[in-house]
Amino acid sequence: MRNIEEKFMREALVLAAKGIGLVEPNPLVGAVIVKNNKIIGKGAHKRFGGPHAEINAFTNCRNERNDPAGATMYVNLEPCCHQGKTGPCTEAIIAAGITKVVFATTDPMPHCSGKGAERLRQAGIEVRRGVMAQEATALNAPFFKLAQKGKPWVILKWAQSIDGKLAWSNPDSEHRWITNEESRKNAHMLRRRAQAVMVGINTVIADNPMLTPQPGNDKKPLRVVLDSRLSIPLECLLVQTAAKCPVLIYMNRNYLQENELKISMLDALGVKVVGVAPAQDKCDLDAVITDLAERGVGQVLVEGGPCVLAAFLAKNLGDEFRIYISPKILGSDGSADITNAFANIKAMRLMDVRIREFDGDVRIHAVL
Repeated sequence: MRNIEEKFMREALVLAAKGIGLVEPNPLVGAVIVKNNKIIGKGAHKRFGGPHAEINAFTNCRNERNDPAGATMYVNLEPCCHQGKTGPCTEAIIAAGITKVVFATTDPMPHCSGKGAERLRQAGIEVRRGVMAQEATALNAPFFKLAQKGKPWVILKWAQSIDGKLAWSNPDSEHRWITNEESRKNAHMLRRRAQAVMVGINTVIADNPMLTPQPGNDKKPLRVVLDSRLSIPLECLLVQTAAKCPVLIYMNRNYLQENELKISMLDALGVKVVGVAPAQDKCDLDAVITDLAERGVGQVLVEGGPCVLAAFLAKNLGDEFRIYISPKILGSDGSADITNAFANIKAMRLMDVRIREFDGDVRIHAVL
């Protein structure tokens, strides 16, 4: 019995993962309708504000001329019972004649938690919870953190040489990147997943980045800069493209008054500047993270250099690591030593470590 339930729940999880980069900050959800041990309908939540997985599963079921009455539904998250951007899935399940619902995890949102299951039970539907709960929780870790702690999921990402250098000392056309093209393409996919991409002002000045996904991807993540003294050049690419893709700058609020003119100029160009509490003359990262959560940001990709990474590590604000390592030793030709970021933190053990190769480069993916 359990093996059969896990088989269909695994299918729901595979479907759910197809929403990565498309539905956030909503959860990733997949649903499978099963009758006589055969799948007769399946669906996923495909876009933010669009139909939920359960509704898409019913649509698929009926398009295939199957009848969901008397069937079992497998879904990785407790069906919703509230009216939001879409109607309550519980009512659609009841109306379709589903007789059993198996879900992996309870909805962590306070206004939903447990209520969907209770509504289904009231309608006489058998409900089973907890099948592949660990896998389902891991898939939706950012959603659970935002719902339970009110903070976004923070991904710390960097690329380095074997000897820990993040950049070339004198970059040129031949020595611009440390990692290869395959690694960089994979790293760009993280921008598709995150709602915000963050760097420090040093990275802006040194690299003049755009911080957008690869061409052909129309997602526009919020581009965030930590710039305590508002040193950002008005001519940089981030500022010049702010009207097309949003830019948010966090600065030390103690310097707001002396930068009123520049703030007005940035505002005219479409850049939002927010003053936050100071922390050793920098920006208090707790205040930054809290503000991003209030703006609906569920995942933040931090692409900063050693200073920004060190600040996040010191505050224990990282949830996930994506480390790209190139088989190069830069020695005196390299700069920005990543080991400096770890100089003042205590030992930590990473979990769920996964290693993947990209044409000779190695990516380490782990969570705290």
